Amino acid sequence: MDTLITAGRVLPRPATPVDDGAVLVRDGVIVAAGPRADVVAQAAPDASRHDFPTGTALAGLCNVHVHLAFDASREMPAHFSESEDLLEGARSRLTAMLRSGVTTVRDLGDRGHLGAAVRRSFEGSPAPRLLVSGPPITVPGGHCHFFGGETASDGEIRALIDANAAAGADVIKVMASGGQITEGGADMWESQFDARQLRVVTEHAARHGLPVAAHAHGADAIEAAVQAGVSTVEHCSFMTGPRSFDRRSHVAKRMVAEGISACSTSSRNWRTIVERLGEDLGLAVYGRLPWLEEQGVRLLAGTDAGLAGSVFDDPAGALELYEWLGFSRRRILEIATEDSAAGLGLGDVTGRLEAGLAADVLVVEGDPLKTLAALRNPLLVLTQGRPA
Repeated sequence: MDTLITAGRVLPRPATPVDDGAVLVRDGVIVAAGPRADVVAQAAPDASRHDFPTGTALAGLCNVHVHLAFDASREMPAHFSESEDLLEGARSRLTAMLRSGVTTVRDLGDRGHLGAAVRRSFEGSPAPRLLVSGPPITVPGGHCHFFGGETASDGEIRALIDANAAAGADVIKVMASGGQITEGGADMWESQFDARQLRVVTEHAARHGLPVAAHAHGADAIEAAVQAGVSTVEHCSFMTGPRSFDRRSHVAKRMVAEGISACSTSSRNWRTIVERLGEDLGLAVYGRLPWLEEQGVRLLAGTDAGLAGSVFDDPAGALELYEWLGFSRRRILEIATEDSAAGLGLGDVTGRLEAGLAADVLVVEGDPLKTLAALRNPLLVLTQGRPA
């Protein structure tokens, strides 16, 4: 059956708003999106209609860096380590993301292939499109070793990639630098693998047809990951110490030339972090994002949801960081939809309201081109044509 959505405005793309528009969905696919009269004329007489005269229809949002295994509470590490069955909690978090308007999710680190199990558990039921990595590659005792991805040799790296691929991974995650939630491991700015080892990762992942996402805060780790040919750099902080940074323009230029994207991994916690650090240091930390934009690096929307305070159901709170940094709302919505989809290799699948793409549709009250707060008021969410 056809589903016809009419709205005060439709954003086939954020740059091309249509007042008094409509979207027509058939068998989980968008048939048409544009001016109301043009779209309505293509709908079957018995189409199911949804009318939102003061709403805006746009493509479903993307969150390309989450951890469904974590519960976002202050007690997250203890809850994770003490829980034997994480499935139900992970299912509820994915459902919360869908209800908030997120229709494409990438989980970048779990234990026991939790993400793949979550995806299987939703077969036949509405859920966001879920890409998973399985346990990330790290060093013995290294960052996020508790996921079970410790490796001590090239052979062990290849074996873990083989195991993740066999379990249904869509991407291989590697911890190129240290991180802040692992006691006793490398500091955030310190490298865990060199360029040669990272090339082992990318070349073996390529044998399975899989891209590589590199967790990299340190400037050296970012450069090594880019040299190795990863597909996305997570965090991309360019740190050289606890309060020092080295944004390397030659690395950014290579990212642009090779189509390597950067994910901010910033949640609504950004306000708390800026308050704690002070505005000057906060701008030094987050200023990498407008700098990367100026360099031409494609930015992806991801929140590291699951870490303490990084909730799963407030995409607007995370995107407001970009507005604070001076991005236009049109550009922010592009990052959260079409750019993020393209960075995951899904540009021909989702990210826009366009004939032939999956019917991932978000309708919100108000106009997010005027205020991002409109994203907090979802009226309808479709994921591949299914209502949330």
